[in-house]
Amino acid sequence: MSKGENPVAELKEKRLFLLDMDGTIYLSDRLFDRVPEFLKFVKGIGGRCLFLTNNSSRGVEGYIEKMHRFGIETTREDFLTSVDATIAYLKQQLPGKKCYVFGTHSFYSQLQDAEICVTDRLEDDVDVLLCGFDTELTFQKLEDACILLRRGVDFVATNPDWVCPTWYGSVPDCGSVCEMLYRATGKRPKVIGKPQPEMVYLALQRTGFTPEQAVMVGDRLYTDIACGVNAGIDTVFVLSGEGTRADIETYQVYPTWVMDHISELYRKLEENV
Repeated sequence: MSKGENPVAELKEKRLFLLDMDGTIYLSDRLFDRVPEFLKFVKGIGGRCLFLTNNSSRGVEGYIEKMHRFGIETTREDFLTSVDATIAYLKQQLPGKKCYVFGTHSFYSQLQDAEICVTDRLEDDVDVLLCGFDTELTFQKLEDACILLRRGVDFVATNPDWVCPTWYGSVPDCGSVCEMLYRATGKRPKVIGKPQPEMVYLALQRTGFTPEQAVMVGDRLYTDIACGVNAGIDTVFVLSGEGTRADIETYQVYPTWVMDHISELYRKLEENV
């Protein structure tokens, strides 16, 4: 991916901030410094923050509640998830197909509420194996997934993240489980969430801002930053979560700006606006 030394627009021109959450504005139950002030500042300059996440293990209601505990009031319209993008993909590309849901009860309910045909049982008429970040993983699900992939069903994954950060380190995310299934079956999924650009396109469509006004902020190069690069918008790589500076050359993904944490972004915005 091309280097990001030449921004699409100066930082002071940004109005739509697409924010990853885990590792970017908080880590587990710890909110990073100056996040409330940053959000208030963006609103004060006529901007908008949207929280983008590849985490499909919980519904938006869980995020709203978590933000409330941090003292940040949000609504459903403030979030865009990989589940939103996955639902759109299923309806457009695989309409009416029956999906075996390899994920949490929350993930299953979100799909069901969106009128996607779903099951959590190994049935003969399953058309799609649909994998998300599964914090309720069982060996039975792994076995079912291998059987379905051997049958030749479509394989769709909400996101490619290797790990999900926690207060004690990391746990395997959807990408790690999909890699395990690949090693067992030789089948790889169609990935929907970041780094694919669709979530950015949906965000631009939803808010009405231009690509020049938008910036992606995240702690993972291979998902957050690559998503922004693939969508043609500027990016801020923060070093407060999973990623390190060494990852830039490892993944050959080049952010527009690299900052230690979101409070540094807030300070630079204050200086330049």
